Amino acid sequence: MSNRRRFLQKLSASFLASGVFIGNSSPVFSNSLIDHSLSEVDFWKEIRNGFPLTRERVYLNNGTFGPAPYAVSQAMNTCLEEINSSGEYGHFDQERAFLADFLGVKTDELSLTHNTTEGINIMVWGLPLNKGDEVILTTHEHVGNGLPWLNRAKLDGIIIRTFEPQDTQAKNLEAIKNLINSKTRVIAVPHVTCTTGVVFPIKEIADLARSKGIYSAIDGAHGAGTFDLNISELGCDFYAGCFHKWMLGPVGTGFLYVKKERLEELQAIQIGGYSDAGWDMTTNPPVLYGLNPTAHRYDYGTQSRALYVGAAAAAKYHLEIGKQKVESRIRELNEYLYTGLQTMGTKIQILTPEEKESRIAMISFKTDLKDFKEMGIELAKDGFRIRQVPESGVNAIRVSTHIYNSEAEIESLVKAIAKILG
Repeated sequence: MSNRRRFLQKLSASFLASGVFIGNSSPVFSNSLIDHSLSEVDFWKEIRNGFPLTRERVYLNNGTFGPAPYAVSQAMNTCLEEINSSGEYGHFDQERAFLADFLGVKTDELSLTHNTTEGINIMVWGLPLNKGDEVILTTHEHVGNGLPWLNRAKLDGIIIRTFEPQDTQAKNLEAIKNLINSKTRVIAVPHVTCTTGVVFPIKEIADLARSKGIYSAIDGAHGAGTFDLNISELGCDFYAGCFHKWMLGPVGTGFLYVKKERLEELQAIQIGGYSDAGWDMTTNPPVLYGLNPTAHRYDYGTQSRALYVGAAAAAKYHLEIGKQKVESRIRELNEYLYTGLQTMGTKIQILTPEEKESRIAMISFKTDLKDFKEMGIELAKDGFRIRQVPESGVNAIRVSTHIYNSEAEIESLVKAIAKILG
């Protein structure tokens, strides 16, 4: 019997035994799907068998999208069948509470969004900024963090100030310090840059911002699912993230953390059902009595419960493995790749910092021997799914590895790059 078939049989048996995700049930499995008694090598092989991800190519683009394991798809399918058989789509209060606990925040501080960009837009437009107020960003922003701030600058006259990501956390903290002045109102940097995978020292940045009376608004697209993340311990005011990348959850699920003390300062611009604390259209004039006293005010109207059941299943999957174990494996693969790329010497330029604290899951490189687009095409022909990085003139190849990857896949990539470069 194949490994995949064994896994699916075990998965089905577990879901049937637990009755997981039926109706308003809790998103917690009653049976573990993870065998921690296996050797390390066999353990990670078994984890790989838990993904439907094709073996026809080597997938090294988790920084864009993280393929979900069978456990997540099964949870969503079970929920959808229940919804469509009962006609009751329900709510996701239990899933929200579970996800809040996973992220290390209070349930009242967590808004469930559709993606990181939605959370960032809530931050951008909700903060009380005036013409001439300054916001600090990097020159390596993802479109989801760059465009919202640029749009507010265009429409409201705020000023964007930027710095180039450096190769150590100390240097990046110093670069931010050097941009702060009396007009600085927000530090809005990514936890991890999408271009070269630079990890910023968010706790130190948040401490600095707080000491200066400045908001810290973090693009956390690459934070959840890589780090053993506890957002409250970071100390930032706002943190937007998603579940479809490193969390290995469904597309269309994201979150926004709003520190409770900042809730009344972040204006809810767009609201709807569940955002309010009461309203009446029969009075003259009609009246809105107030807003939901929690961060739930920022997510409104009908949303897919099945999607957030999937997000909760992804969180449970990480917990079954162990959040610290996931982070350790990600760092281990990252180091293995970095060391492999270093063997090419001057043939390539590694753009990701060598400092271990400044990287976790993604490495970018470029070469003078071949255009990055040509390199990307040739690697694709060799069966590797990577990402080309044209943003900010980086013009590089980005490789991102996750727990379903192996040392053997990394070795094959390094050999393919060496062959292409000659």
